[in-house]
Amino acid sequence: QTRFEESGGGSVQAGGSLRLSCTGFWPAQTDYCLGWFRRSPGQELKGVALIEQDDDFYYDYDLDGRFTISQDVAKRTIYLQMNNLKPDDTAKYYCAAEEGSWCYRRKLEELDAFGFWGQGTQVTVSS
Repeated sequence: QTRFEESGGGSVQAGGSLRLSCTGFWPAQTDYCLGWFRRSPGQELKGVALIEQDDDFYYDYDLDGRFTISQDVAKRTIYLQMNNLKPDDTAKYYCAAEEGSWCYRRKLEELDAFGFWGQGTQVTVSS
């Protein structure tokens, strides 16, 4: 069930930055978990970052602090700021939401928990 629209992807050189945005849907329930996921070439979809209604967040440990997830409730928008991008960050990035539940770290792997998805935006990082 596709509800979101992602934007902000593109092609950058290693070391560059991009900010992804996700709009078009906002959870109706007070408790929710929002996330960014990515599918690299030849790999499975993988969790990148999660944020919940009170701004608690979780990140894939492999990111080494380079990415920041945030939300603007008034604008009904989720962001992913990506800095010091590496070729291994090349992937299609998707945002997703789960209503009625908070985030926890293991949800980075529990893709089935998220019922609302976007169609993705491509990020390509060249060396």
